[in-house]
This record gives sequence, structure tokens and C-alpha cells, in this order.
Amino acid sequence: MKRNINILLLVLSVLLTVGCADDFLDRTPTDAISAEAALSSPDNMMLVLNGLHRQMYAQSPLPGASWSRTGQSHFMPSLDAMGGIVIHTSPGNGWMRSDLQWQTHIRSDYSTPRNLWYQRYHFIASANSIINKVEEAGLTKDAQMNNILGQAHAYRAWAYHQLVMTYAKGYLVSADPSTQPGVPLLFATVAPYTSEARSSVQAIYDQIEKDIDQAIVYLDDASAPNNKSHISLNAAYGIKARIALSKGDWSAAASAAAMARDGYPLMDEAAYRSGFNTYDLSEVIWGGRVIDSETNYFAAYFYYLGTNFNGSQNRSNPKMINNQIYDGLADTDYRKKLWLPLAPNTNASASNGEGGSSATDPNYDNDDDFWAAWGNIVETYNMTTGHHTHPYMSVKFLGKNGGTIDPDDVPYMRSAEMYLIEAEAYAMQNMVSEAQTALQAIAGARDSGYDASAFGTRDALMAEIKIQRHVELWGEGFGFHDKIRWDDDLDQSASGAASVLYQDGFRQDKASENPKWVWRIPQEEIDANPNLTEDDQNKY
Repeated sequence: MKRNINILLLVLSVLLTVGCADDFLDRTPTDAISAEAALSSPDNMMLVLNGLHRQMYAQSPLPGASWSRTGQSHFMPSLDAMGGIVIHTSPGNGWMRSDLQWQTHIRSDYSTPRNLWYQRYHFIASANSIINKVEEAGLTKDAQMNNILGQAHAYRAWAYHQLVMTYAKGYLVSADPSTQPGVPLLFATVAPYTSEARSSVQAIYDQIEKDIDQAIVYLDDASAPNNKSHISLNAAYGIKARIALSKGDWSAAASAAAMARDGYPLMDEAAYRSGFNTYDLSEVIWGGRVIDSETNYFAAYFYYLGTNFNGSQNRSNPKMINNQIYDGLADTDYRKKLWLPLAPNTNASASNGEGGSSATDPNYDNDDDFWAAWGNIVETYNMTTGHHTHPYMSVKFLGKNGGTIDPDDVPYMRSAEMYLIEAEAYAMQNMVSEAQTALQAIAGARDSGYDASAFGTRDALMAEIKIQRHVELWGEGFGFHDKIRWDDDLDQSASGAASVLYQDGFRQDKASENPKWVWRIPQEEIDANPNLTEDDQNKY
């Protein structure tokens, strides 16, 4: 893996993000440290970890990647667009269009699969460098070092989990994970930096589980993290819950999710409707605090999803929820206020052909009402006069300084997700009452009239849990992999999406029957890795 040579060097010498104090992380731009110094002390190891915190949202300087795919903050909205959760209303300025059309991930020469691959292996190489250094040098494992090692093991588990879910057939839809090809498993950080062949899906999961369990052991006896950008003990339990859920280890998923959400109470309505723009919200377990001096501007998370972010993607292409899902929500559910079903369709280039004026928008019969409704939305949500609106558009993600390109935080994990993991895990074990309790806790917090007892069988519970995940986690990056785990097809025919825009992303058969749910390995990796050939490439 020749790319890993460069990636490892970047781990040690690239611009790394700052120190550990919360105010320092908030205010200070990246500093360069030498390769020799990077692993020389716990403080410098923390700089390496802070580089990973930044890579979760930053414009990537990594070889094999490109600045336009900004870490996890790019792939969260992209995966939801591919999974039919976040629906684009127009071609916009082109960004993510080929992703949602299912064009990029099936091409080994495209930047989308290349970026995710090399970014995740950058996390792995960085974690390896820390873990190996501590073991080889016999460094003291005190509370500070336990924090460093815990985060390194957790990042390695998280990165491998992202890779194996994306570049290999899903664990639950594979006939035999022990024979299904996964991704290369790397531990070395010394010459010759040569990669390995593809390990099996099972072997990757075995390593992931070993790493996240070790992370929990270290973090349970570690100094507390300084801010939510760091992986805490709770966040490590959340990663463990996600891993177990994707594998079908239902008991482990439920117990880990309960541990993850402990101490992170659900938000009230006021906090929930405040814009999801800060990781200080009570239920955010893990999130990225975006430093002002290192914002991504027109490649940021809020550039894709922030309704009032002043970028061409947002202004011309407001994102909407599946219309059918939204219409099924009860009026007592305050999450209905996060989408605007009667927003006027002001964009003449809207893909449904109904945009531009009251003459084409079926919700309005005169231009006065049409443009008055638009003006009210623009004023209410601090948008600009250049912003278009669209029926069912989202107002979930709102920048603190609407109408600007100022940076806002990125939420990676919330306690709400953990309740939904618990509900699904219990339902899949046919533990109906336990599933109802978890479902009532999360959905009942949002809907004053909610009654989980109405779902009295596993099938009924699972149908409801899927809807709740769609609504609760809209825009947070779970749609694509959820459908793989559930072995559901992708069908946008009742969603409000336009087939002329979505093309191949409008309809896809389920993952157990359709190899296109598995991403292509980057061609650069096939060419550079002596242990991989074209025969190892994912086939369609």
C-alpha cells in the first residue's frame, strides 16, 4: 500500500490540530511538528490524535484524497443521499449529484471511493503509530496514556468498521462472513509499509471488536477528555453498539448503547429546534468542534445541510425529507416542525418540474401568497434573498449566524441514536416489552401522544423503528448502511424525489441480491498494493 507510506508520514509531519484544552481547540490553528517529535511524549501523541479529530471534518490534504471530500462531515450527508434519506430537490451546483445517482461509488477511478478509503486508512496508520510506539518503548500507562491509547484503539475500530461496512458485503447479508473478502488489515508502522491482501469480513470484525473492547478498558481508567471532539468512554461504548448492531450481536448492541447514553439526556423541544449547530447540546456524545480558522467554507457539513448557510449548494438545492415518511408523523410530534411541507417551490430548476411560481406549484393559486410564504421562511430562518425554498424542505440544521458561511459543529453521535439501537436490538431478540420501553423513551420524548405499546410484534416494532431512525437521524449519515443491515431495497417512488435527477439512485434492489451496495476499491490501491490484483476488485 504505497499510499500508506505517504499517509504515515503525514501522521507524523503534516499540519496537526492543536492541543488538548477546550479553549485551545476552539481558537488555535494547526501547528507542524516533526516526525521525530510526534511520538516522543504523551503531549505530542495527543497532537497526533487532535489531527484525527480535525480530519473528521477537515478539507483533506492527504495523498489519495481531495479537499472536496471533507472527512466524515462529507460522507454523512452523502451516505444519507445515497440511502434515500436526505433528498435533493434540484441538480444544484453538482456537488453530490453523482453520489446520489449511484455513479461514483461503483467506479474505481472516482474520488468518492478513493477519499473514504485513504482517509480511513490514515486514521488506522495514525492509531497504529501510537499503539505500536507505546508498546515498543514500554511507556508508562497512567491516566493520560490510557486516554491516548483508548482513543487510538477506538479510532482504529471506528475506521475499520467504516471500511468493512462499505467495501465489503454487509455482515448480515453475507452467506458466510468468514469467507467473504473484507479489506486489508494493517498493523505495521515501519518499513516497508507494505499492505496485506484482503482479510475476511469476519477477521476484520474480530479485530474491530478486540480494539473497541480494549479502548473501553483504557478509557475506563483514563483522564477525562477535554471536549466532545475527543472519543470518551461513552463514545467508545457508542461505537461498540454500532459495531454489534451491524453484526447482529443484539445483546451486546443493547447493553453498549445503554452505557453510551448514560449521562447524555435527551433534548427538550427548544434545544431540538435550535439548529443542531453545537456539540454543547445535552445529547451529543461525540461531535466535531470546528475551529474558526480552519473552517471548510464550501465543503463543510452545513454547506450541504444547513438551510441558511450562504452557499450555492444550499441556496439552489434545499434538502427535503421523504414526503411519505413525514406525512405519517403525528401532529403531536414536534419533529414535524423541522420540515416545511408547504414551503413554496421557488426554484424554476427544481427537478420535480413544479418550481418557479404559483402557476406551477400546486400548493399556491396566486403569486402574492406564494412569495409572501417564501419571504416569511427567509426571515424566520435567517436565510438570504438568494435562497430558494421547496415543499418538505428541512430546517433541522441551522447555522448560528444564518446567511453567512461561518462554521458550526458537526454531530457524530447522539444519545437518541443509542435509544434506537436498543429498541432495534431488543426487537430482533423478540424482547417486545424491552423494545417498547426503549422506543417510548425516544419517540415519546418527541411526540406527546406517542404509544409504543401499539407495536406488539417484532415485525411491527421493526417497521416503526425504521421510520423513527429515518426521522430522528435525518442527515446524520446512517441511511445507506441501515438499508444494507435491514436488507431493504431502495425505492424513491413515493418519497418526493425526482427520477430524472436520481437516475440509478431512484431504485435499487436489496443488498443480498445486488452487489452495487458494495463500493469499488480505489484503482490506485489495486495498482500500488502488491497483494491485490484486479481479481480482488469488487465485481458488479
